[in-house]
Amino acid sequence: MSSKKCSTSTSIGKKQIMGVTGLLLCGFVLTHLLGNLTLLIGSDAFNKYSHALTSNPLIYVAEVGLLALFLSHIVMAIKLTIENKKARPIAYHTYTKSGRGGDFASKSMAISGLITLIFLIIHITGLKFGTHYDTTVGGIEMRDIYKTTVEYFADPIHVVIYLVAVITLGVHVSHGFWSAFQSLGLNHPKYMSKIELASKLFGVVIAVGFSALAIFCFTRGGH
Repeated sequence: MSSKKCSTSTSIGKKQIMGVTGLLLCGFVLTHLLGNLTLLIGSDAFNKYSHALTSNPLIYVAEVGLLALFLSHIVMAIKLTIENKKARPIAYHTYTKSGRGGDFASKSMAISGLITLIFLIIHITGLKFGTHYDTTVGGIEMRDIYKTTVEYFADPIHVVIYLVAVITLGVHVSHGFWSAFQSLGLNHPKYMSKIELASKLFGVVIAVGFSALAIFCFTRGGH
């Protein structure tokens, strides 16, 4: 087998890894949003949800798995970007006349991905490792993560940074979701247009959903 064929085969494998990890991360983002919607119900609901997650011994396994997903996705993205610049192979965000490869979302995947990564670090530092309060719900003592979250978003600077970040995330997944199917070879003309539409709607849901939560906390005024 020639070196060219080996290179192409390797690139295809990387694209598939990008596709699988991308879809799994999209699933995580959606699940995270749905869980965070308990914020709208009230402090007890959100604290109980958070406690149920953090008190489960399997949380550590889940966190390691999630970290592995992120790292795999990032590493493959970097490698494909480098290969694309060197030999212009078919990368994760393929440019086609019939697809969405030429739109803003696809052209900004590297930048939006980097912004999302930086935001993730800031987000974890500010909330997960933020101010710790205790509360009791149903006779069970737990962390009052609701109070920590509302206080965090009482600062308009935090809100603005968060809104920019989640809107960027929405743009990223609006292309990434669709592109993942293409990377896995599931881009049949009969249903690809529907996947493209679903991808756009998914990006909007993610951006609007998380933005609404930050604005809700801000309106609470840190109380």
